[in-house]
Amino acid sequence: MGTPQLRVTCARPSSRPELGAESGACRLVGLRMRGGQGAARAPVIQFTNCRILRGRALLREDLWVRGGRILDPEKLFFEERRVADEQRDCGGCILAPGFIDVQINGGFGVDFSQATEDVGSGVALVARRILPHGVTSFCPTLVTSPPEVYCKVLPQIPVKSGGPHGAGVLGVHLEGPFISHEKRGAHPEAHLRSFEANAFQDLLATYGGLDNVRIVTLAPELGRSHEVIRALTALGICVSLGHSVADLGTAEEAVQSGATFITHLFNAMLPFHHRDPGIVGLLTSDRLPLGRHIFYGMIADGIHTNPAALRIAHRAHPEGLVLVTDAVPALGLGNGRHTLGQQEVEVDGLTAYVAGTNTLSGSIAPMDTCVRHFLQATGCSVESALEAASLHPAQLLGLEKHKGTLDFGADADFVVLDDSLHVRATYISGELVWQAEEARQ
Repeated sequence: MGTPQLRVTCARPSSRPELGAESGACRLVGLRMRGGQGAARAPVIQFTNCRILRGRALLREDLWVRGGRILDPEKLFFEERRVADEQRDCGGCILAPGFIDVQINGGFGVDFSQATEDVGSGVALVARRILPHGVTSFCPTLVTSPPEVYCKVLPQIPVKSGGPHGAGVLGVHLEGPFISHEKRGAHPEAHLRSFEANAFQDLLATYGGLDNVRIVTLAPELGRSHEVIRALTALGICVSLGHSVADLGTAEEAVQSGATFITHLFNAMLPFHHRDPGIVGLLTSDRLPLGRHIFYGMIADGIHTNPAALRIAHRAHPEGLVLVTDAVPALGLGNGRHTLGQQEVEVDGLTAYVAGTNTLSGSIAPMDTCVRHFLQATGCSVESALEAASLHPAQLLGLEKHKGTLDFGADADFVVLDDSLHVRATYISGELVWQAEEARQ
């Protein structure tokens, strides 16, 4: 039985001729079912005429998908003696792993740090609205809040698989309240905390539990922070260093205790100094545990980080760079006053400030915009820019066997892009969950 025709047309001219002239078009065409063999098992879909990001290179290969996973075609041919049930011609477009945003505070009017009666509906709205930007998984992020907010909000944001309803939720990122007063940025000073005598129990009491938590950002110079880092990492929770005045030695000790991430590098930390580079120095430190890999978030929105700083970080430690949006609830809404947790935020053009101040308050740039700006600002390869939004965050969270990759056996979460890295379609578990309006004609 035939499948419905699906056409996705991308007509943007290539701005990078080395990627090939034919990549300016993207046409996904559903073809016939073959042999009726798909009736008793999940159908095999073959994406043809595409360039796949795999093994740090764009390869001119087909992508095979079945049952929501990336399929090894050799096993299909030689062990099962099967061919594709459906073919889709991608017209030379790029197929890259779906983007993963590990720091997003909300968007489209939804504030994850607001203790409403139906937090889940807000998370669902954001999960749906970030699909056009290529995001297939994310970590809803809560900024510094009073304990009653954590206790009400966290149980309402469970880990959830993605699908037609929206991007998957990988767990919550708790940014604060155990951070520096001096480098609090947009976090409300009244709700900042330090660790009490029984530090980890104090943290549990503040958050009300850690069941849905994936990342915790804290300042490592706070007393008793290292015992907290060890306790969190023992539970499989990623500890990130940020909003901090830590010197390099303190940051290195935190990594030795288990920390693996830096929250929005350069922002809300001591500036680099040649005699003590602070947390920034972790990118080239020779005092990290053997085999320990440090990752760092970068907000490549054209506002938070100067292009020269982006280039310095990328050239110093390209394998650890993780693009994050740090998007605030004002994402997608335009100029005006909006909220971020307990604070009021004012958006003016491309910049969000704490109302009445010149303090930056997150970003209003979506992930695909950050990818394009990062590519342009650093002059890195297309492969590197795409991996910074996919493979690297997956590695940070220990999910690289399933997310952030198009290797055989991985989840079939991927994004279809033209040569300018504009999103043409988004797939989760091999299912089309969004496509550009012009691509439907």
